[in-house]
Amino acid sequence: MFSKFTKSLSILAFSILLLSFGATTTAHAEDAKDTVTAEKKESSEGKFDPAKVIMEHIMDAHEFHFATIGEHNIAIPLPVIIYSKERGLAVFSFGKLEEGETYNGYKSEEGKIVAVDAAGKIEESVTLYDFSLTRNVVQMLLALILLVVLMLNVAKKYIAGGAKTAPSGFQGWVEPVITFVRDEVCKPNLGKKYEKYMPYLLTIFFFILINNIIGLIPGTANVTGNIAFTLVLAVISLLVILFSTNFHFWMHIFWPPGVPFLVKFILIPVELLGVFIKPAALMIRLFANMVAGHIVITCFILLIFIFGAMSHVAGWGFAPVSILFTVFIYFIEVLVAFIQAFIFTNLTAVFIGQAMEGAHDDAHH
Repeated sequence: MFSKFTKSLSILAFSILLLSFGATTTAHAEDAKDTVTAEKKESSEGKFDPAKVIMEHIMDAHEFHFATIGEHNIAIPLPVIIYSKERGLAVFSFGKLEEGETYNGYKSEEGKIVAVDAAGKIEESVTLYDFSLTRNVVQMLLALILLVVLMLNVAKKYIAGGAKTAPSGFQGWVEPVITFVRDEVCKPNLGKKYEKYMPYLLTIFFFILINNIIGLIPGTANVTGNIAFTLVLAVISLLVILFSTNFHFWMHIFWPPGVPFLVKFILIPVELLGVFIKPAALMIRLFANMVAGHIVITCFILLIFIFGAMSHVAGWGFAPVSILFTVFIYFIEVLVAFIQAFIFTNLTAVFIGQAMEGAHDDAHH
């Protein structure tokens, strides 16, 4: 049954990728082309800055930009919520600030909302507090709603049918994943106490996975490639790890056994730093891996325009090579989306198991 499910899932994933690739390449190319045109207008020399284009692609924004057709942008502007002591609260659509326009004393400066005077100059004296719903925030909320809806639907089927009924629909997709996390992640690392941590570990696994997959859709945000997002996940994991500690864990940190007396004074601060370095490694690993793939895809698309700026023949000649490499990296990114969700979950379980050091060893014996 699992083999048939795997084959079906592979066929479905391959079909979705083939359908979405054309839109993905077009969206990236049109976005890069639009950025190139805008920068040529702004720069007196008309030089193309690939680094700026890449940073704009991976950074947060106030709209979901899908493509540019002629001079028209296909985008969904998001709400801008600004507060300042000098001007009070201001709420409006980001569409009011497109193409450097000024609205109600505000304008967008390199993706950041700033206050301006009547002449359009930035007022440094006005302190702004930005509570806007950016695309990272909106997409994260949508992913959270999607996760809750899907899992509640699966839970209802289990409540109605029980364990004796064969899984169907989305339930059949989720059950092998849950079983894998339980048998390969939780039980080996947490022993008899694995059931206590299953809800948390499954939540972070599916939450990261959903955000990774949605981030591959053209026009969406790379939420897991945002250091603030991975920082919050790492802090939550750190709290879970600290609340799972016991006496044996802290004794090994503040008085390591089996080492010379003087060495203890060197080892104690190292072990204490390790408590915070572990979740920091989770944060950096997820952030670096997810942002790297998006940068590579954008770089291959931008190479078309870089060669095209030199010669139209070179641009068109390199286009097929760029597209082939983009397809390859896109397939790799789908695999990375699953791998990074698994690694974050598995390492979290490992660190929790280390925090329950004494009890965990006893459980295994």
